[in-house]
Amino acid sequence: MSESNVVENELGWVARGRGGRGVLLLHGWMTTGAVWDPLLQGLDLGALGCVVPDLRGVGLSAAVSGPHDLDTYAADVWRVARAAGLDRPILVGHSMGGQLAQRIAAEHPSAFSGLVLLNPVPASGLPLPPDALALFSSAGGDATKLGTILDMACTALTAADRARLLDVALSIAPETIRAMLGVWTAGGFTSRLADIRAPTLVVSTDDPFLPPDLLDATVTSRIEGARREHLPGCGHYPLVERAADTAVILERFVATLPT
Repeated sequence: MSESNVVENELGWVARGRGGRGVLLLHGWMTTGAVWDPLLQGLDLGALGCVVPDLRGVGLSAAVSGPHDLDTYAADVWRVARAAGLDRPILVGHSMGGQLAQRIAAEHPSAFSGLVLLNPVPASGLPLPPDALALFSSAGGDATKLGTILDMACTALTAADRARLLDVALSIAPETIRAMLGVWTAGGFTSRLADIRAPTLVVSTDDPFLPPDLLDATVTSRIEGARREHLPGCGHYPLVERAADTAVILERFVATLPT
Protein backbone atom coordinates (compact mmCIF):
# COMPACT_ATOMS: atom_id res chain seq x y z
CA MET A 1 0.00 0.00 0.00
CA SER A 2 1.23 3.49 -0.84
CA GLU A 3 0.06 6.61 0.94
CA SER A 4 1.17 10.20 0.41
CA ASN A 5 1.35 12.60 3.34
CA VAL A 6 2.32 16.18 3.98
CA VAL A 7 3.70 17.81 7.14
CA GLU A 8 2.10 21.19 7.83
CA ASN A 9 1.26 21.61 4.13
CA GLU A 10 4.96 21.69 3.33
CA LEU A 11 7.08 18.54 3.42
CA GLY A 12 5.78 15.52 1.56
CA TRP A 13 6.50 11.85 2.01
CA VAL A 14 5.18 8.48 0.87
CA ALA A 15 4.47 5.58 3.24
CA ARG A 16 4.85 2.05 1.88
CA GLY A 17 4.16 -1.18 3.75
CA ARG A 18 2.34 -2.03 6.96
CA GLY A 19 5.07 -3.87 8.85
CA GLY A 20 6.06 -2.93 12.36
CA ARG A 21 9.75 -2.40 11.58
CA GLY A 22 10.15 1.21 10.48
CA VAL A 23 12.55 2.21 7.72
CA LEU A 24 13.27 5.83 6.76
CA LEU A 25 14.73 6.18 3.24
CA LEU A 26 16.56 9.35 2.17
CA HIS A 27 17.21 10.16 -1.49
CA GLY A 28 20.18 11.96 -2.95
CA TRP A 29 20.94 14.78 -5.37
CA MET A 30 19.06 15.42 -8.66
CA THR A 31 16.30 12.99 -7.72
CA THR A 32 13.33 12.50 -5.40
CA GLY A 33 12.02 9.76 -3.16
CA ALA A 34 10.80 8.04 -6.33
CA VAL A 35 14.35 6.76 -6.78
CA TRP A 36 13.56 4.15 -4.12
CA ASP A 37 10.66 2.59 -6.06
CA PRO A 38 12.65 -0.30 -7.59
CA LEU A 39 14.11 -1.20 -4.19
CA LEU A 40 10.73 -1.04 -2.47
CA GLN A 41 9.39 -3.59 -4.95
CA GLY A 42 11.92 -6.08 -3.60
CA LEU A 43 11.32 -5.52 0.12
CA ASP A 44 8.97 -7.47 2.37
CA LEU A 45 6.46 -4.70 2.97
CA GLY A 46 4.48 -7.02 5.21
CA ALA A 47 7.33 -6.86 7.71
CA LEU A 48 8.59 -3.33 7.05
CA GLY A 49 6.91 0.05 7.18
CA CYS A 50 8.84 2.40 4.91
CA VAL A 51 8.66 6.19 4.93
CA VAL A 52 10.17 7.99 1.94
CA PRO A 53 10.36 11.79 2.26
CA ASP A 54 11.10 14.25 -0.52
CA LEU A 55 13.66 16.84 0.54
CA ARG A 56 12.59 20.46 0.28
CA GLY A 57 12.47 21.76 -3.26
CA VAL A 58 11.78 18.42 -4.96
CA GLY A 59 8.88 16.04 -5.57
CA LEU A 60 6.06 16.32 -3.05
CA SER A 61 8.09 19.03 -1.27
CA ALA A 62 8.75 21.09 -4.41
CA ALA A 63 6.81 24.07 -3.08
CA VAL A 64 9.11 24.40 -0.06
CA SER A 65 11.87 26.91 -0.75
CA GLY A 66 15.27 27.14 0.94
CA PRO A 67 17.38 27.42 2.87
CA HIS A 68 19.27 24.48 1.46
CA ASP A 69 21.76 23.23 4.04
CA LEU A 70 22.35 20.07 6.06
CA ASP A 71 20.95 21.52 9.29
CA THR A 72 17.67 22.43 7.59
CA TYR A 73 17.41 19.09 5.78
CA ALA A 74 18.10 17.25 9.04
CA ALA A 75 15.39 19.20 10.85
CA ASP A 76 12.97 18.52 7.98
CA VAL A 77 13.59 14.77 8.06
CA TRP A 78 13.25 14.71 11.84
CA ARG A 79 9.86 16.39 11.53
CA VAL A 80 8.75 13.81 8.99
CA ALA A 81 9.93 10.93 11.18
CA ARG A 82 7.98 12.27 14.14
CA ALA A 83 4.87 13.02 12.07
CA ALA A 84 4.98 9.51 10.59
CA GLY A 85 5.13 8.00 14.06
CA LEU A 86 8.39 6.15 13.49
CA ASP A 87 9.90 4.62 16.63
CA ARG A 88 13.64 3.96 16.35
CA PRO A 89 13.52 3.21 12.62
CA ILE A 90 16.37 2.02 10.47
CA LEU A 91 17.77 5.06 8.67
CA VAL A 92 18.83 4.43 5.07
CA GLY A 93 20.47 7.01 2.83
CA HIS A 94 21.87 7.02 -0.69
CA SER A 95 24.54 9.41 -1.98
CA MET A 96 23.76 12.88 -0.60
CA GLY A 97 20.98 11.18 1.35
CA GLY A 98 23.69 9.01 2.91
CA GLN A 99 25.59 12.13 3.93
CA LEU A 100 22.39 13.52 5.43
CA ALA A 101 21.71 10.21 7.20
CA GLN A 102 25.13 10.45 8.87
CA ARG A 103 24.30 13.98 10.01
CA ILE A 104 20.93 12.94 11.48
CA ALA A 105 22.27 9.79 13.15
CA ALA A 106 25.01 11.85 14.80
CA GLU A 107 22.54 14.44 16.05
CA HIS A 108 20.10 11.83 17.38
CA PRO A 109 22.35 8.93 18.44
CA SER A 110 19.66 6.96 20.29
CA ALA A 111 16.84 7.51 17.80
CA PHE A 112 17.71 4.86 15.20
CA SER A 113 18.06 1.11 15.51
CA GLY A 114 20.33 0.89 12.47
CA LEU A 115 22.02 2.95 9.77
CA VAL A 116 22.53 1.86 6.14
CA LEU A 117 24.60 4.06 3.84
CA LEU A 118 24.54 3.32 0.09
CA ASN A 119 27.48 4.98 -1.66
CA PRO A 120 27.25 7.85 0.84
CA VAL A 121 28.85 11.21 0.24
CA PRO A 122 31.32 11.62 3.12
CA ALA A 123 30.63 13.99 6.00
CA SER A 124 33.67 15.94 4.82
CA GLY A 125 31.94 16.65 1.52
CA LEU A 126 33.09 15.68 -1.96
CA PRO A 127 34.73 18.58 -3.82
CA LEU A 128 34.66 18.22 -7.59
CA PRO A 129 37.30 19.11 -10.20
CA PRO A 130 36.49 22.37 -12.01
CA ASP A 131 35.23 20.70 -15.18
CA ALA A 132 32.93 18.34 -13.27
CA LEU A 133 31.70 21.17 -11.06
CA ALA A 134 30.85 23.23 -14.15
CA LEU A 135 28.89 20.31 -15.62
CA PHE A 136 27.04 19.47 -12.42
CA SER A 137 26.17 23.07 -11.51
CA SER A 138 24.74 23.83 -14.97
CA ALA A 139 22.88 20.54 -15.46
CA GLY A 140 19.49 21.54 -14.06
CA GLY A 141 16.82 21.46 -16.76
CA ASP A 142 19.31 20.22 -19.37
CA ALA A 143 18.52 16.66 -20.45
CA THR A 144 21.85 16.21 -22.21
CA LYS A 145 23.93 17.24 -19.21
CA LEU A 146 21.79 15.32 -16.71
CA GLY A 147 22.04 12.25 -18.94
CA THR A 148 25.80 12.65 -19.13
CA ILE A 149 26.01 12.66 -15.34
CA LEU A 150 23.91 9.49 -15.13
CA ASP A 151 26.11 7.82 -17.75
CA MET A 152 29.25 8.81 -15.85
CA ALA A 153 27.90 7.50 -12.55
CA CYS A 154 26.21 4.24 -13.55
CA THR A 155 27.53 1.00 -14.98
CA ALA A 156 24.38 -1.15 -15.23
CA LEU A 157 21.47 1.20 -15.83
CA THR A 158 18.81 -0.05 -18.24
CA ALA A 159 17.42 2.30 -20.86
CA ALA A 160 14.06 2.34 -19.08
CA ASP A 161 15.59 3.16 -15.71
CA ARG A 162 17.81 5.82 -17.26
CA ALA A 163 14.75 7.46 -18.83
CA ARG A 164 12.89 7.37 -15.52
CA LEU A 165 15.78 8.87 -13.55
CA LEU A 166 16.22 11.53 -16.23
CA ASP A 167 12.52 12.47 -16.09
CA VAL A 168 12.73 12.83 -12.31
CA ALA A 169 15.87 14.97 -12.57
CA LEU A 170 14.20 17.23 -15.15
CA SER A 171 11.32 17.82 -12.73
CA ILE A 172 13.66 19.63 -10.33
CA ALA A 173 14.23 23.37 -10.73
CA PRO A 174 17.75 24.29 -11.89
CA GLU A 175 18.25 26.57 -8.88
CA THR A 176 17.45 23.66 -6.55
CA ILE A 177 19.92 21.43 -8.40
CA ARG A 178 22.63 24.06 -7.86
CA ALA A 179 21.75 24.66 -4.21
CA MET A 180 21.75 20.97 -3.30
CA LEU A 181 25.04 20.49 -5.14
CA GLY A 182 26.60 23.11 -2.90
CA VAL A 183 25.39 21.24 0.19
CA TRP A 184 26.89 17.84 -0.54
CA THR A 185 30.15 19.04 -2.02
CA ALA A 186 30.83 21.13 1.11
CA GLY A 187 29.87 18.71 3.90
CA GLY A 188 31.65 19.89 7.02
CA PHE A 189 30.78 17.66 9.99
CA THR A 190 33.37 14.88 10.07
CA SER A 191 34.00 15.34 13.80
CA ARG A 192 30.34 14.51 14.50
CA LEU A 193 30.65 10.95 13.16
CA ALA A 194 32.05 9.86 16.53
CA ASP A 195 28.59 10.55 17.99
CA ILE A 196 26.87 7.87 15.89
CA ARG A 197 25.77 4.89 17.99
CA ALA A 198 23.50 2.99 15.61
CA PRO A 199 24.84 -0.25 14.10
CA THR A 200 26.06 0.87 10.67
CA LEU A 201 26.40 -0.83 7.30
CA VAL A 202 28.16 0.95 4.45
CA VAL A 203 27.41 -0.45 0.99
CA SER A 204 29.97 0.18 -1.74
CA THR A 205 29.74 -0.64 -5.44
CA ASP A 206 31.81 -0.06 -8.56
CA ASP A 207 30.86 3.62 -8.28
CA PRO A 208 33.55 5.69 -10.06
CA PHE A 209 32.94 8.68 -7.78
CA LEU A 210 32.87 6.86 -4.42
CA PRO A 211 35.17 3.81 -4.60
CA PRO A 212 35.48 1.42 -1.64
CA ASP A 213 38.85 2.78 -0.46
CA LEU A 214 37.45 6.30 -0.28
CA LEU A 215 34.39 5.13 1.65
CA ASP A 216 36.57 3.18 4.09
CA ALA A 217 38.80 6.18 4.73
CA THR A 218 36.04 8.76 5.09
CA VAL A 219 33.02 6.84 6.41
CA THR A 220 33.44 3.24 7.58
CA SER A 221 36.58 3.84 9.64
CA ARG A 222 35.11 6.92 11.30
CA ILE A 223 31.88 5.37 12.63
CA GLU A 224 32.36 3.08 15.61
CA GLY A 225 31.59 -0.54 14.76
CA ALA A 226 30.66 0.18 11.14
CA ARG A 227 31.30 -2.43 8.49
CA ARG A 228 31.25 -2.31 4.71
CA GLU A 229 29.75 -4.72 2.19
CA HIS A 230 30.61 -4.52 -1.50
CA LEU A 231 28.02 -5.04 -4.24
CA PRO A 232 29.80 -5.43 -7.60
CA GLY A 233 28.34 -4.99 -11.04
CA CYS A 234 26.69 -1.61 -10.57
CA GLY A 235 27.59 2.04 -10.23
CA HIS A 236 26.29 4.91 -8.16
CA TYR A 237 22.64 3.79 -8.03
CA PRO A 238 22.58 0.22 -6.62
CA LEU A 239 19.00 0.84 -5.47
CA VAL A 240 18.10 1.06 -9.17
CA GLU A 241 20.84 -0.78 -11.06
CA ARG A 242 20.72 -3.84 -8.79
CA ALA A 243 17.56 -3.19 -6.81
CA ALA A 244 16.75 -6.80 -5.89
CA ASP A 245 20.27 -7.47 -4.61
CA THR A 246 20.28 -4.22 -2.65
CA ALA A 247 16.96 -5.20 -1.06
CA VAL A 248 18.50 -8.52 0.02
CA ILE A 249 21.46 -6.71 1.61
CA LEU A 250 19.12 -4.34 3.45
CA GLU A 251 16.84 -7.09 4.75
CA ARG A 252 19.82 -9.23 5.79
CA PHE A 253 21.15 -6.30 7.82
CA VAL A 254 17.74 -5.64 9.37
CA ALA A 255 17.60 -9.28 10.48
CA THR A 256 20.77 -8.77 12.56
CA LEU A 257 19.28 -5.91 14.57
CA PRO A 258 17.53 -6.38 17.92
CA THR A 259 13.75 -6.12 17.70
